[in-house]
Amino acid sequence: MLVFVTHVAAARLFADAELSDFLNTYLSRSGYLGVSFFFVLSGFILTWTARPDDTTARFYRRRLVKIYPNHFVTWLAGLSLMIWAGTAINAGNTLPSLFLVQSWSPSFGVMMGTNGPSWSLACELLFYLSFPLLLLWLRKIPAARLWTAAGLVAVAVWVVPLISQLLPEDPVAPFQPVSWWKYWFTYFMPASRLFEFVMGIVMALIVQKGRWIGMSRGHAFLLLGLAYVLQVALPDSWGLVAPVVLPLGLVVAAGAVADITGQRSVFATRTMVWLGEVSFAFYLVHILVFEYGPIGLVTHPGAEHARGTLVSIGLIAVTFALSLLFGWLLYTLVERPMMRRFSKPRKKPDKAVKAPAPVS
Repeated sequence: MLVFVTHVAAARLFADAELSDFLNTYLSRSGYLGVSFFFVLSGFILTWTARPDDTTARFYRRRLVKIYPNHFVTWLAGLSLMIWAGTAINAGNTLPSLFLVQSWSPSFGVMMGTNGPSWSLACELLFYLSFPLLLLWLRKIPAARLWTAAGLVAVAVWVVPLISQLLPEDPVAPFQPVSWWKYWFTYFMPASRLFEFVMGIVMALIVQKGRWIGMSRGHAFLLLGLAYVLQVALPDSWGLVAPVVLPLGLVVAAGAVADITGQRSVFATRTMVWLGEVSFAFYLVHILVFEYGPIGLVTHPGAEHARGTLVSIGLIAVTFALSLLFGWLLYTLVERPMMRRFSKPRKKPDKAVKAPAPVS
């Protein structure tokens, strides 16, 4: 939903220029927070649920079945909509995204592919491929030094925008006041985002090994709120990712501790759990609804780019409802059945043992 809000802010739907500027200034990076949360949470959950009897092949199988069927369906949908809209189709804007390698390219057209949000799956693919080895290494860290490891990961996160300062200043990125090269290197390139995944792994080990500092969810969220203010305020590539990674690790860990100690949470309600279940599918479909649905119709070149406040709110509400509907359909008809059928290898039936013939 944070990513959805970011795209609403970037669309500048409102005729009131001050309102559009306000939303774009203060909410356009909320989705950046959401993506970082997803990456940190991935590392935490995969570590939390890792089984000692699991194999690398089985792990890869589960991860591939989890993300690729949804991706393939939305890739086909995006390709079909591009053809319908008369968009030029070529190998660059189709094949890299099909194989989830598009984010390694600094070309905007290649990276957005047929369905823009799938860029983050290219990062997740790197995370999944690296996880068995990362977990093996990180588990060797003595429990007393895990917080030191978390601090080193947090420092590494800040090194990424520091290195990006060596990159060219032109051209300027389409979404943020930063050069495209810095933007791509800091935000989109999979290797640069690996540290957020590692932060999640380290935080899970901290909780598992009894090294949690006792921070409450409320204090963790307060720290995250302050970090988001910093994320909005910092210039250039400094505010794209780095400020929120450690606070997000604290939020995820505090939430896990609250859960295992039986504390009540709004996130445990039936509605929130359902929204969580469909959130991956929602994320994958929402930009297609943005681009080819009601908002796309009023923001395409030649159309009026700003409508009255009530009309704009209506467009946002309809777009959200359609995204949720298509996300639910994708989850129900693709993601859940594929996980049930293919996430585990089928058990081979036991061969029947013939009883010996009776002796007369």
